[in-house]
Amino acid sequence: MESKYLSIILIQWIDHLLAPSGTSFPSQVYILKYKLFNVTTMVEQIKVGDMARDFSLKDQNRKDFRLPDHRGSRVLLAFHPLAWTSVCAGHMKSLEDNKEVLDSVKTVAVGISVDSIPCKKAWAESLGFINTSLLSDFWPHGEVAGLYGIFRDKEGVAARSNILIDDSGKVVFVKVYETKQLPDMAEIVEVIRNLR
Repeated sequence: MESKYLSIILIQWIDHLLAPSGTSFPSQVYILKYKLFNVTTMVEQIKVGDMARDFSLKDQNRKDFRLPDHRGSRVLLAFHPLAWTSVCAGHMKSLEDNKEVLDSVKTVAVGISVDSIPCKKAWAESLGFINTSLLSDFWPHGEVAGLYGIFRDKEGVAARSNILIDDSGKVVFVKVYETKQLPDMAEIVEVIRNLR
């Protein structure tokens, strides 16, 4: 118990030093907090108006996806709990099925879960995916989900979420869903089209 309280005190100290009141935390602050304490629930959930927290993950083809490389485009981060489940398949298929629509509004969509790269590869092949990158947040386990404050410690997975980042790197839409709820892609497309 004492170590937990010490961790909270140290986190507050880091926040005070590196992120003055009223400003968004730099990604490096969140990464430092995560790596020091490995307690993802202590990281605040990302919200509209925050700057996106930079990360790099590999997709099902072991290709690197670096969020900073996509400045100038909109990016949809579609977090889902696990591969090989029906709702997650529907969530990811909505990205693949709407690829042309997303391209037309200059948006790159990626799926993210804690599954390993080989698991992602086999799942993508089973779903017939050609265009959609499925990113592996396998190790450190759920680090990126933790970075965005949506990792669920009890289950060991990311909460089902859609997070939309604009071309300047600012978060413009965040929605966390019930695990069994299939997100409405039409809602996301409408949000994107209404962006200035």
